[in-house]
Amino acid sequence: MTVTEVAGVRGIVVACGADQHTGTGFGGGPVIRVPSRPGRAEIDPLLGEYDRLVIMGTDADLAAVVLRLLRKDLVSGVSVGFVPSKAGSAVAALWKLPTDPAEALELARTGEAAAVPLVREDNGGVLVGRATLRKVHGQGYCDEEVAFDGTVRAIEVSPDPEGIAARVTRGQLLNRTTTLRGRAFQLGCHPVSLVSDGVRHPREVTKWTWYRHVEDLRLVRPAGR
Repeated sequence: MTVTEVAGVRGIVVACGADQHTGTGFGGGPVIRVPSRPGRAEIDPLLGEYDRLVIMGTDADLAAVVLRLLRKDLVSGVSVGFVPSKAGSAVAALWKLPTDPAEALELARTGEAAAVPLVREDNGGVLVGRATLRKVHGQGYCDEEVAFDGTVRAIEVSPDPEGIAARVTRGQLLNRTTTLRGRAFQLGCHPVSLVSDGVRHPREVTKWTWYRHVEDLRLVRPAGR
């Protein structure tokens, strides 16, 4: 018996790290507990057996699992449900997922998967929620459009129904935010700190590219949203 309740779908809950909503085997089915931001050793053995993974954890945990799907060429073959373990999940806000654990789990188990853009990073990673940079001096391009040239207060990049959305904020006292959408966003700048899905990159970066993958992620979402 599996935890998902969609006809013909074999699913399992993957509880990441110190998630506080993992006390029982939901629906009588299996629950796998793994470290935060699980990798090949924890996720790959599940991929031949299950075609839905219900991820309980942070945005970074979800990104780690999606990265394994990408590496195994299973982005379109395995659907993903998400139960955010922390308030303020960018993934939940972006795709209008429930933040109440019980509601989110019910949707992840029983809902239908819909295609959403998968954003890759040129360092080999993926972005599922939001990337943030502060006090950036350099140049940025969204596809062929110049997003900024000079100094900006902040940049936020996230998946978007069209592919990628980049929000560029200028000004010190009176902020002005411009949102650009496209298939790719490229950045070249003085060394700056990058936070991706809540995780700070270990080194300052001077260039970065986000781009839409050729295949979409199959994410369980509320119907009609």
